Amino acid sequence: MTLSLDRRLFLGLAGAAALMPMRGRAATPFAFQASWINDAEFAGYFLAADNGYYTAEGLDLTYLSGGPDVIPESTLITGRADLTLTTPDTTIKAITEQGAPFKIIGAQYQKNPLGIVSLAKAPINEPKDLIGKTLAVPPVNVISVEAMLAANGITRNQLTIVPYAYDPTPLIRGEIDASVDFTTNVPYTIKLAGEEATSFLLYDHGYTVFNDTVVVTEDVLASRRGELVAFLRASRKGWEENLVDPAKYPPTWADTWFAGTGREIDNEVFFNTAQKPLIEAEGGIFAMSEDAIAANIEALAKVGIAATRDHFDTTLLEEI
Repeated sequence: MTLSLDRRLFLGLAGAAALMPMRGRAATPFAFQASWINDAEFAGYFLAADNGYYTAEGLDLTYLSGGPDVIPESTLITGRADLTLTTPDTTIKAITEQGAPFKIIGAQYQKNPLGIVSLAKAPINEPKDLIGKTLAVPPVNVISVEAMLAANGITRNQLTIVPYAYDPTPLIRGEIDASVDFTTNVPYTIKLAGEEATSFLLYDHGYTVFNDTVVVTEDVLASRRGELVAFLRASRKGWEENLVDPAKYPPTWADTWFAGTGREIDNEVFFNTAQKPLIEAEGGIFAMSEDAIAANIEALAKVGIAATRDHFDTTLLEEI
């Protein structure tokens, strides 16, 4: 699921292909920090690893799983990872407020999967329906929600915001009216509990930001450009193949990538299917069009994050 600084916890390593590359060249070590636990959010990378696409590009990939306690950007600063996935708000706040040397070089999600989830029997269909209601929000997503509210002329004091810990149980029990979570995933969990969910994206109501943005440090961008392009190329190939049939590959990872997560494979198929239209882009997987970048900058400005075009580097995408 994605959060960003939002939901990330280090759960250890999940080894990916470490085979010798083609033509006998020595593979180059490359560490990739994911932004959440192993689920369908990272299906394209799993497929690329299993099929040897990173190896074919000369990379010896180390895959680092994430979760709610992992701060993806910190793994770049400490040198544990060469590249990570995170969100534009956390990355650009780190750049503008702390002088962090980051660059955004791609975007997995063209449309952020984060949304407002409610029960179909008591639906919250649009922002104005939140007035007078109780909304559970992960602390790291409060800024995003406030931006969406502001874009729709709603002040925070017109609703009650309480903390959310990525557990839909309070919603199912009627203790809250809605929650903020990935619309690609949590509706399935709610269905398992015997309820039907409805949802809408923050993206479709003013908070037009990417998610799972691909981030590197300026030093890595300068010194490892070839490896970064190789990673993006192999990953795009994995994502393109995965999205041809979102139901095909998740069952094959039940005892490997998905082992120990406690999640059903049908859940991963649901997730993989739901995320397809949020990932695919006219310019190819990871594309960042000028219009989309401008929309990100505008949305972030609404919450006081001074993003600029210089924070986004699209030149590597031109090489894949």
